Amino acid sequence: MTEWHGTVVITTPRLLLRTFREDDLPAYAALNADPAVVEFLGGEPLTREYSDEIAAWANGVHDAEGIGLLAVERRDDGAFLGFVGLAAPSFEADFTPCVEVGWRLAVDAWGHGYATEAARVALAFGFDERGLDEILSWTVPANVRSRAVMERIGMTRDPADDFDHPNIAVGSPLRRHVLYRLSRERWLATREAGPKRER
Repeated sequence: MTEWHGTVVITTPRLLLRTFREDDLPAYAALNADPAVVEFLGGEPLTREYSDEIAAWANGVHDAEGIGLLAVERRDDGAFLGFVGLAAPSFEADFTPCVEVGWRLAVDAWGHGYATEAARVALAFGFDERGLDEILSWTVPANVRSRAVMERIGMTRDPADDFDHPNIAVGSPLRRHVLYRLSRERWLATREAGPKRER
């Protein structure tokens, strides 16, 4: 039985990152059915049933493990924007097991810096609260928006790490993926080199 409690896990100046509520599901399904959103995520719009299953799975993982994909709510008007969070991939590759930072936002939330803002606090949660040594992210080469977010949050790519996603059909233009990494050491160095907050 899925718990749709909407527990706030992390806050930013503009956003709440929380577990999913049941009233998020219609907006989440609309997001997952938008061809622009799923263009680089397999290319096919998701059914309402599958979309609901993902949200239920995300809440279940968070309840069991304390990490997971979190609903993103805009603080000033309560709008549901999508998800951002940490998750372990279900497939096997040279770099697994690992933890990925990922995001999926509705098109009208693009271009406002929400993915970057939320991903940064997800990284901080992973490194500070969960003690992770490294966090990864990946996408198809053509997904320049997501790649820009990865670079803005301090992740770097070595082309030697690029891989063919095992869950994407051979011959699909979406099979090849670029891999970005961020180590705890690099994250700490970047944070310490940043502007200091007044105490």
